[in-house]
Amino acid sequence: MSTLLGTLLNDRYRLEARIGTGGMSTVYRALDETLERQVAIKLMNREIASDSDQLERFRREARAVAQLSHPHIVGVIDAGEDAGRPYIVFEYVEGETLKERIRRLGGLPISEAVAYAIEIARALGAAHARHIVHRDVKPQNVLIDEEGSAKVTDFGIARTLDEDGLTQDGRVLGTTDYVSPEQALGHPVSGQSDLYSLGIVLFEMLTGSVPFRGENQVAVAMKHVREELPDVQALRPEVSASLAAVIDRATAKELRERYRSDEELIADLEDVLALETARAGSATGEATTVIRTLPRRARKRVPLRVRRPQVLALMALVAVVAALVVVIVVLNGKEAGTGTTGEPSGTADRGGQVEQLVPIGLSQTAADDYDPNGDSREHADETTAAVDKNPTTFWSTERYDGGVLAKPGVGLTVDVSPGAVLRRMVVRTPTKGFSADVYITPGDVPAGIDDPAWRRVATVPSVGSRQEITLESGGERSRHVLLWITRLPPGGDHVEISEIALWR
Repeated sequence: MSTLLGTLLNDRYRLEARIGTGGMSTVYRALDETLERQVAIKLMNREIASDSDQLERFRREARAVAQLSHPHIVGVIDAGEDAGRPYIVFEYVEGETLKERIRRLGGLPISEAVAYAIEIARALGAAHARHIVHRDVKPQNVLIDEEGSAKVTDFGIARTLDEDGLTQDGRVLGTTDYVSPEQALGHPVSGQSDLYSLGIVLFEMLTGSVPFRGENQVAVAMKHVREELPDVQALRPEVSASLAAVIDRATAKELRERYRSDEELIADLEDVLALETARAGSATGEATTVIRTLPRRARKRVPLRVRRPQVLALMALVAVVAALVVVIVVLNGKEAGTGTTGEPSGTADRGGQVEQLVPIGLSQTAADDYDPNGDSREHADETTAAVDKNPTTFWSTERYDGGVLAKPGVGLTVDVSPGAVLRRMVVRTPTKGFSADVYITPGDVPAGIDDPAWRRVATVPSVGSRQEITLESGGERSRHVLLWITRLPPGGDHVEISEIALWR
């Protein structure tokens, strides 16, 4: 093949370097002398060009990918034939394959792996929307460009779901390290088969290796049919339960248990990326880029300093300017012999006497969901968002049909051990208008809201977006406090709590 270097195809494309080869074709870096730019040329091997089936498969790839225009799919520029050998011209992507990246780094950073999975899933979604199944999703067929973005390539065995023939009826095509059970058995494939393969790619990105190995490709293919995947959390303990659940569903053996569509998988991956970023408190690499493309429901869970660092910088500048203004006002006031009046936010008026309030430092595990009249679980995995001092994250109740709570209430408890005399609670919420009571208890959290160990210390008929609540604790020391939601906001079917703060 090296003798072809320097060849000019159709007086336009000069082959400069061989960058990949396969059984059917060879890929070259080439110069488009008409437009003076680098391109990639997939040239069909001469000994294959005489095979009518292989020739049709090659031409079908050109037709299939030419239909696709997506930022995460390597685009087709041109197609032609020179001296009886067909070729396809692609955009040239400078960088490395995802497989090379995994080999170089081992397991990728979790947020980066999820970001790449989102980009690949979006690319597959664009193909599936046009009834095109890739059928060979693997990290070797994902290019990482110089900016770190993923681009899916090599639709060499792709076919449309409307097309009969070449790759049906028992023929197993694709790399068996990533092959879906139905494809391994020669059964008909669909977009769900690509999603299975993507699940395996995500597993490899997280662990650094494929899940199954065998003496030959058939042995590996049968493991995909018969064996459960190794536990990704056992291989990499920092993988969250939410991410592990996505992998489990994407790689389910039975189609009815697998993701039914790209949209379902993408939505779960987007939520996982937001949660992983919030948990880490930062994002790097391609995760930073993908975060900017998340839909609002997922993006609002990402810390503001990651989501909009420029806004945070502006806020810091504003805070500095405001502090300088305060200093100037105070100094001017002293010079004029004047002072300020009014109650500072850290004080409370008790019987005509002003008491200084002290904020209570809450740990990341202080909050817990409380649902004694339901299933005892109310988004327990989100409770840290209510005490993380980040107003862009939140804990939410479940959604209730018709906007009716249909039970006495649901809420959040906050542990203030070893205990304190509570004076004030501040609740921040994007779903204002709900009703709530506040209870305290000196001991462990009681099993039910009717337990006499609970003592109600406040009632708020309509909670505002930033609600200050005075707690009538009567000097009683508390170890747990409960925000008990008794009515949903008008027109709403759930409540979100972005922050709870307490003062003693």
